[in-house]
Amino acid sequence: MSKNKGARITITLECPCRNLINIHKRKKGIFRYTSTKNRKNTPNRMELMKFCPMCNEHKKFKEIK
Repeated sequence: MSKNKGARITITLECPCRNLINIHKRKKGIFRYTSTKNRKNTPNRMELMKFCPMCNEHKKFKEIK
């Protein structure tokens, strides 16, 4: 029998500029990253600095459901 994978879960990170359509310098749409986190160590929502190709700059990507 296989064991449970534990407290590690996959999360989706999304740029906060998704609501502002006129701010996009390159393309239209929503850009998202996927990552994993340990649910026991970080129970709150994560925020990571990532590059947004829509805005062409580094921004804080926030965890979504």
